[in-house]
Amino acid sequence: MPADRTARPRARDTADPPARPAARPAPAHPRAPAHRGHPHRIAVIGGGPGGLYAAALLKRLDPTRDITVWERNAPDDTFGFGVVLSDETLGGIEHADPVVYEALRADLVRWDDIDVVHRGTRHTSGGHGFAALGRRRLLQILQDRCRALGVRLRFGTEAPYPDWLRQTNDLVIAADGVHSATREAYAAVFRPAIETHRCRYIWLAADFAFEAFRFEILETEHGFMQLHGYPYSRPSPDRHPSTRTPGARNRPDASTVIVEMREEVWRAAGFGERDTAESVERCAKLFSDALGGRPLRSNNSTWTTFRTVVNERWSHGNLVLLGDAAHTAHFSIGSGTKLAVEDALALAACLEEQPDLDRALAAYEEERRPVVASTQRAARASLEWFENIGLYRRQPPRQFAFNLLTRSRRVTHDNLRLRDAHFTSAVEREFGCPPGTPPMFTPFRLRGLTLRNRVVVSPMDMYSATDGVPGDFHLVHLGARALGGAGLVMTEMVCVSPEGRITPGCAGLWNARQAEAWRRVVTFVHDRAPGTAIGVQLGHSGRKGSTKRMWEGIDEPLEDGNWPLVAASPLPHTPASPTPRALSRAQLTDIREQFTAAAGRAARSGFDLLELHCAHGYLLSGFLSPLTNRRTDRYGGPLDRRLRYPLEVFDAVRAVWPEERPMTVRISATDWARGGTTADEAVEIARAFAAHGADAVDVSTGQVVADERPAYGRSYQTPYADRIRHEARIPVIAVGAISSWDDVNSLILAGRTDLCALGRPHLYDPHWTLHAAAEQGYEGSAVTWPDPYRAGSRRPNTGRTDAPRPRLTLGGAP
Repeated sequence: MPADRTARPRARDTADPPARPAARPAPAHPRAPAHRGHPHRIAVIGGGPGGLYAAALLKRLDPTRDITVWERNAPDDTFGFGVVLSDETLGGIEHADPVVYEALRADLVRWDDIDVVHRGTRHTSGGHGFAALGRRRLLQILQDRCRALGVRLRFGTEAPYPDWLRQTNDLVIAADGVHSATREAYAAVFRPAIETHRCRYIWLAADFAFEAFRFEILETEHGFMQLHGYPYSRPSPDRHPSTRTPGARNRPDASTVIVEMREEVWRAAGFGERDTAESVERCAKLFSDALGGRPLRSNNSTWTTFRTVVNERWSHGNLVLLGDAAHTAHFSIGSGTKLAVEDALALAACLEEQPDLDRALAAYEEERRPVVASTQRAARASLEWFENIGLYRRQPPRQFAFNLLTRSRRVTHDNLRLRDAHFTSAVEREFGCPPGTPPMFTPFRLRGLTLRNRVVVSPMDMYSATDGVPGDFHLVHLGARALGGAGLVMTEMVCVSPEGRITPGCAGLWNARQAEAWRRVVTFVHDRAPGTAIGVQLGHSGRKGSTKRMWEGIDEPLEDGNWPLVAASPLPHTPASPTPRALSRAQLTDIREQFTAAAGRAARSGFDLLELHCAHGYLLSGFLSPLTNRRTDRYGGPLDRRLRYPLEVFDAVRAVWPEERPMTVRISATDWARGGTTADEAVEIARAFAAHGADAVDVSTGQVVADERPAYGRSYQTPYADRIRHEARIPVIAVGAISSWDDVNSLILAGRTDLCALGRPHLYDPHWTLHAAAEQGYEGSAVTWPDPYRAGSRRPNTGRTDAPRPRLTLGGAP
């Protein structure tokens, strides 16, 4: 039951708030009102869109609530110019408060196109559906709504210290932005992580309306600069009558213009030495083509760097974070105001639905955190794309435009085809896709091997061999995936010696019996799945060996039957792992010869491709990472010496591997740990292997040290492959949470990878590639259904959808 609201003492209403000190440590457990029941007295810190909308919603839901919004700036003070809102967000606003929605609707500018201008060529993609209005107008609408509902707005007033607000209110909403003083006052509780990125940007405006969302890329003597521009105030009726909403006010034309560039470009161009007026004038001259020679204007604009804010917690007692105080997402996906408004909607709903404040705030965070995390992943992908825009300087303009449009992974190949089939088809033609052929079903050549499509079954340890000999399980496992249509099927890591195994169940190639067993598997693939290539991955476990099978305890040492471990340096993988011996020069020679002997057996077994495993903390990876290589001889120290032994092994294997067959190398492009391999070093590692004859690099990450902190997410490892492909100028295989054929098509057509390796999806569905072809309506030489399976090449019906429907109502009945 709600608390008795009539029993509240009035002394609170008249008490003068204390002045907010400049800096005052927050008490660990300040006294606060009881949290049972729905909050009645509410303080909102921050009068931006999120804070105002939360106040309006909460007051509308319960008019008896006493709500105050504290905003230190004047009502019409605001940064930026235009705000972009999605149809999804607008639908939520319409449902929650039709009055606000109708006010917004009268001022929204809508458009569908995105223009990408690169090297003087403009490509337009349609069907995207944007809506924007001026930020000042948005604030005015929300302020008017708050006043009409009876919310107390205190502008030009610094909010009292949050401890006092917590004690005198049932709920305190901290919506005070990216630089939130409230969040910092309770940093020990919220535990914020704030990351500053590599580009400088400035918010400006132009007094005309762009016809589309415009991205203009400028190559200067100092480096790349980019303009992000979009209209936010309604164009004149005679110019764009189709965009006007009946009854809308005739406001002057205006567009937001954001100019962005890398920090080093910003400095080299002299912007750090210019005041704002000079910067604005310089930007207008640089982008005069996009602006039609018109000037730009500022509103207390300054150059700044974007900061990504992540908090471990969003609430503390009766204090909750909202909007940029809780999280930020880069402006290039237009999500800051959208997220804040959606936060407000969710918070108001949870306060209504839950029986008490504690559970309401927990439900709010539970509901919003996954949405925000997904948006932040997309925003990071987008901002990093712009940070590294120079990687794509060699791309044809239309492919460059496709790459830009799909940069965040939210717009995909299939999605873009629905939005603008003409544009997408043009990109496919330039890429070389035959008519009706998705990018994933175009062939790819590595040395003397032509893969019929771009799908790779990733190496996956099965731990199911006996004495290193692959048996019927391997025949069925790899044979099924070969029949499933992939262009290349890879074995698990095949070990070069008994001491090089990870577990007792690992497969090997250290004797003739194993080689003969592998020949049986290879022969089956070649005979029963013609057109599918099969590759072998050779490796040595190093310090990660002598462990239980994965399902028995991953990385846990064997309880008996152990074998001695060797590694670059005597460092155990986990605190429970045995300490390996550092390899001597003689042992290094012996292991190199084990690799070459295994490669010879692999060649005689008929494998089409060989991959050298230099990733995931196994022996060769252990030499590459500074976290696992502490040697002081010629094989340790700077990167060129850490590379020496893996390159010696590569050269020895390449010398015995047939010249016409390709060799690839798998690397960990980052250790996901402080002091480990960096992305810059990964490029140098790839360049080194390319110089020694590698035909492609299989770009994975991590699994090198036990205390890694990976940034998991959809296709989270592909940016490393993308960078290596463009900087090292070598074909790459992308891996890492790629699960849909749409993502495969998107990555390949954008030029971010040449091949895509999928592991878990092929465990879930051995015929993943065949099904991808069926779902896209593709029939061609890139994938062929085995004759015995051809009857299953169409998705079966799952119910009687074609049956006549029974009559359930009488004609003419209401």
